[in-house]
Amino acid sequence: MSRKEIRIAGLGGQGVVLLGSIIAQAAAIYDKKNATLTQDYGPEARGGACRAEVVISEEGALYPYVVEPSILVLMSQEAYRKYGTKLDPRTQVLIDKDLVPVAEGTDSVYAIPATRLAQELGRTVVANMVMLGFFAATTDVVSTEALKKSLLASVPKGSEELNIRAFERGYSYGRELLKSHRA
Repeated sequence: MSRKEIRIAGLGGQGVVLLGSIIAQAAAIYDKKNATLTQDYGPEARGGACRAEVVISEEGALYPYVVEPSILVLMSQEAYRKYGTKLDPRTQVLIDKDLVPVAEGTDSVYAIPATRLAQELGRTVVANMVMLGFFAATTDVVSTEALKKSLLASVPKGSEELNIRAFERGYSYGRELLKSHRA
């Protein structure tokens, strides 16, 4: 892995920045790679456009911004319209399929009903952790153990168990999806 660029986009209130922060922290602190995190969000606290960008590199990350994402995580239709229409065919795209109704079935698009799975766990707010588990299962950029450690270091005290269950739910869904793609 020379340089991996990850863009996570959605709406304010979906935990997009936290998701990016956990990935960057996992890479830098627990996997001992070089990582940068940049974030951008509208003036609205909730409901406005939001994105986090992570650059991970074995060598130094000399330019901290995403130019052409290797991985694109989309958690809203608005994010798809803004970032998901003109991509390199090699970009791996992860979507919340209930919120981003785009064509699935291509080799580079992986879909999970992250918000619905979070609702089944009793808290929609952990949809980002479901997506984090899905990210862990479907990519090889950051180790699963590093992501779990980073998650536990980042979520509010008392919510660790719920967040780990959400992570595991997304991870299991991703592993099953990969098995069906290989079959």
